[in-house]
Amino acid sequence: MSTAAGNAPVETTHERFAVPVRPDGPSFGRQVSTLVRRNLFHIRRQPENLADVTIQPVMFVLLFAFVFGGAISVAGGNYREWLLPGIMAQTMAFSSFVVASGLCNDLNKGIIDRFRTLPIQRASILIARSASSLIHSSIGVVVMSLTGLVVGWRIRSGIIDALLGYLILLGFGFVMIWIGIVVGSRLKTIEAVNGVMFTTTFPITFVANTFAPPESMPTWLRVIAEWNPLSSVVQAMRQLWGNAPAVGPDAALPLQHPVLASLLWIVGLTVVIAPIAVKAFDARTRD
Repeated sequence: MSTAAGNAPVETTHERFAVPVRPDGPSFGRQVSTLVRRNLFHIRRQPENLADVTIQPVMFVLLFAFVFGGAISVAGGNYREWLLPGIMAQTMAFSSFVVASGLCNDLNKGIIDRFRTLPIQRASILIARSASSLIHSSIGVVVMSLTGLVVGWRIRSGIIDALLGYLILLGFGFVMIWIGIVVGSRLKTIEAVNGVMFTTTFPITFVANTFAPPESMPTWLRVIAEWNPLSSVVQAMRQLWGNAPAVGPDAALPLQHPVLASLLWIVGLTVVIAPIAVKAFDARTRD
């Protein structure tokens, strides 16, 4: 604003066309909680999206407990109790499917572009997606726990060990979510996301100690299974919940100390994968 003769204010060209400053947006916590509610609202509108954490885990429990369980022996333990931690970890591994397909769908439909026009931080989008996916997967853990009680599974340790087992399971799910963010950001179509996630995640969950002891595998495959991070997580839950005896002295080091190994896997993989996921998301949203 300038003044001319007679001190009358005159609006300059810069002031006339200046873009008004956008007021500060909501707090970061409010941004995340709002986006989490938005993601969960889709489940309420489309309850069939819960099939992967309700119907599918129950089918796996019943299938392996009653169909294959008689053909699989576990030294010094009950197979049904031995089985439940493996199926829970598998369900958490599949949580990467949910976040990858959901993120890819939002990117393709332009939802993320709309979010970018709002006064919110980009990190809130990823954190909200991670939180909603953990909530989604936790529903499956509850369903499997109840199903396990029906078929004879029990937690035979104290409350602290029981909670630590569940926390390790959620921590592993958190790692898988970052993997889902990488895939959902890199690939352009839902079909490609589902194809890549299925052909990679599904074998990983079976080449482990989830459904059968690694001792029964060929030597080279046993080494892969015992060093699979999923095996450490499963063995940690079994140990903490009292669902299986300690592994033999010939087992790989991560299975000798599964709780410590699981925590190291969770922290190490998060430190490596999370920056890659953020970079992939930033690159995709700048296109």
